[in-house]
Amino acid sequence: MKLAPRFAVLLATAAVVAGCAPQTSDNSSSDKDDQSGTLRVWLFQEVGNDPKAKVVDSVVAAFEKAHKGTKVDVEYIPIDTRAQRVKAAFNDPKSAPDVMEYGNTDTAGYVHDGGLLDVTKEFGAWSEAKDTDPTAKQSVTVDGKLYGSPFYVGVRALYYRTDVFKDLGLQPPKTMAELASTARKIHKAKSDLYGLVVGGAYTYGAMPFVWANGGELATGTNGTYTSAIDSAAAQKGIKAYTSLFTSDNCPAAKCAVMGGNDTITAFAAGKAGMAIGGDFSHSAVEAGKVKGKYAVVPLPGVASGSVAPAFAGGNNIGVLKSTSHRTLAVDLMEQLTSKATQASMFDAMGFLPTFTDVRDAAAAKVPFEKPFVQTLAAGTKFVPASPGWSEIDSSLVLPTMLQEVISGKKSVAAASKDAAKKMNDAFNSAG
Repeated sequence: MKLAPRFAVLLATAAVVAGCAPQTSDNSSSDKDDQSGTLRVWLFQEVGNDPKAKVVDSVVAAFEKAHKGTKVDVEYIPIDTRAQRVKAAFNDPKSAPDVMEYGNTDTAGYVHDGGLLDVTKEFGAWSEAKDTDPTAKQSVTVDGKLYGSPFYVGVRALYYRTDVFKDLGLQPPKTMAELASTARKIHKAKSDLYGLVVGGAYTYGAMPFVWANGGELATGTNGTYTSAIDSAAAQKGIKAYTSLFTSDNCPAAKCAVMGGNDTITAFAAGKAGMAIGGDFSHSAVEAGKVKGKYAVVPLPGVASGSVAPAFAGGNNIGVLKSTSHRTLAVDLMEQLTSKATQASMFDAMGFLPTFTDVRDAAAAKVPFEKPFVQTLAAGTKFVPASPGWSEIDSSLVLPTMLQEVISGKKSVAAASKDAAKKMNDAFNSAG
């Protein structure tokens, strides 16, 4: 994708900012703060990585020009092997990068493992930081301290087939109750279509139903959490979501095992009237049979006109605690996540900026992004800032709960109670 014409101007600004080194971090595990030499950077390898690499190369060139005697070595690592690479880096500082990109749900676990540098003072002194989206800032925060800078954010909204809605005389639903009834109208009229395609293994498609009904994943502060997935409000949301796995919408036999990618694949293939997908799902839908025949609106909440809270996904960039170039590394982190860089990353990759002003400008330029920006503005949610979340996520606690309800093996109350116990065991074992 061609980069925007304003990119050169933005990079010039970034270069000027790069010349103003941040305060020296004082909590590194290294006793060195070299002001020259080579900085190693790990970034995630994207499916189409060239546009991302072009933006990064320009930032690196500006940084090296502003810091004489400094070189930046960027390596793009596969996302699916990141866990092993990062663990090895934490265990062997000599093999570790100075700066790395990481998933925002990994923050608490990486902090618990002692791998990330506390950059609270530097982030607070950075002039651009004041415009950071609150939820994005929360994703780099553990126990009130910041361990990185948000890089981009992703949220989900409701994709729907404009041709199907026109044919059936339907309007986009304004409440969750209307969402369910609209889904069933679609399937009744067009039995070859799922009304709203849902997935029993689609955690972040299910959670908006819990949050919209007043439920939470967990409650707590300062790293100590207690599961709330079995609360009355959360159970109401679980019931609302799992009630969609029926023969008049999305049969359990087919939909219970689906994950998020499966639901988007079905929608893109023209097999569903609606789907819950992210701004990051756009290219997949555009490449499918429904190209030119769909639109997106925020996922409705319980009350008419409200927006269901969405999970704020995305990635961050942080500095490893073992770096021997801590001041330079923090400066580079800021340049890689600056307003200029995020604006260019949006142009190149479609990554939604974490700065509210930059994001508003992006939505004005690209109308498709408007419902996702509206969703972010309405308020989003994040996972508990506990290292225990990684265990909860990897052991599929929530998908198992959903599938137990969908299959009829357990009631909502029993399944959520069991899930809460597993979550609490993970929280407690993580310390």
